[in-house]
Amino acid sequence: MLKDKRIVLGVCGGIAAYKAADLVSKLQQAGALVDVILTERATEFVTPLTFAALSHRRVYANLWEPSGEAAARHIELGQSADLLLVAPATANTLARLAQGMADDMLTAVALACPAPLLLAPAMESHMYAHAATQANLRTLVERGATIVPPETGHLASGEVGVGRFPETATLLAYVRRVLGRGGDLAGRRVVVTAGGTQEPLDPVRYIGNRSSGLMGFALAEEARDRGAEVLLIAGATTATEPEPVGIELRRVGTTLELRAAVRAAVREAVVGVDALVMAAAVADYRVEQPAAQKIKKGSAAENADGSLTLRLVTNPDILAELATDERAAGVVRVGFAAETTEVAKNAASKLERKQLDLLVANDVAKAGSGFGTETNEVAIFHRDGRVEQLALLPKAEVAAAIWDRVVPLLRARETRP
Repeated sequence: MLKDKRIVLGVCGGIAAYKAADLVSKLQQAGALVDVILTERATEFVTPLTFAALSHRRVYANLWEPSGEAAARHIELGQSADLLLVAPATANTLARLAQGMADDMLTAVALACPAPLLLAPAMESHMYAHAATQANLRTLVERGATIVPPETGHLASGEVGVGRFPETATLLAYVRRVLGRGGDLAGRRVVVTAGGTQEPLDPVRYIGNRSSGLMGFALAEEARDRGAEVLLIAGATTATEPEPVGIELRRVGTTLELRAAVRAAVREAVVGVDALVMAAAVADYRVEQPAAQKIKKGSAAENADGSLTLRLVTNPDILAELATDERAAGVVRVGFAAETTEVAKNAASKLERKQLDLLVANDVAKAGSGFGTETNEVAIFHRDGRVEQLALLPKAEVAAAIWDRVVPLLRARETRP
């Protein structure tokens, strides 16, 4: 979604200015057109040449340079931008933006820019906490700006506190979120499930599966980037992913907990849920009576030959239950089927049995398409009998393809008598 987006990046004079170079690199790699503006003090930390080499575009640093080109360009830069991002934003620049000053290239462009304003404050913790800085931030938020909260950690002063420049991945997530506000899921509320459920045998052991949660997280992030309000209900995940930005995250453990969370989300949402995408790998069975204490070798729970017998009972089918729940009648429902044999037959059966709008099936025994991989090869089964086979793709692209097919279903339901 960043391809060909015009982003004006203002870099202020703080020690974190050097970190903005990585941000420019990542934005450029994603296809964005990045125009960098350095404040006068920022040039003392990092040179314009660094950003020009990374952005492949001219860098602006002095509104009053002799040719007059920068002064002439500030209106065009502001008017053509899709986003104005100031990172790092120092206390001084925040104060000047709040007061509407236009005494350098960055603040002049800011006044001429109708695009969303995204600010990433970075400074010493006492400066950040000062009443004046907080008042300036509130003023900017009231005018529509979005603030990326600074992180807590080691600061240049040697202290540990709030004020650390956010990681590039966090900044990119905020950029996508702000740019996606007008997307095709704007105004929608969606629920996505991810990861695997774990059914306890005793306080130590459980029955689980190999789900990493990557597919579910990709679906949640793609929906956010298209403007949706997203609730992500996640079970156990093996992927070392940070908590997603701009997404409500609820953690569950067992299938019964996942069921309760999904039912609550669908039934209790004040404005209703538009779509439910069940990407979680749900355990079909659970131990009927988990042991209260750890089961030890030689304990009374063992059989005479030293083996252990566990009685498993069927877990509820969450999607099948929702098919007959009138409070979920208007929800577009998407299921997943991770299979190892007879993929098409099993997927078609699940689609019909659970009365789904779409079912996404994959052969988890296939290379590059199983649990924990960065890619997936899926077939999308439609209620009308159509089947679309997608190529092996990164999971982010699979997520985009799935939402591409959900959006028309949402629009169709709006026009249905």
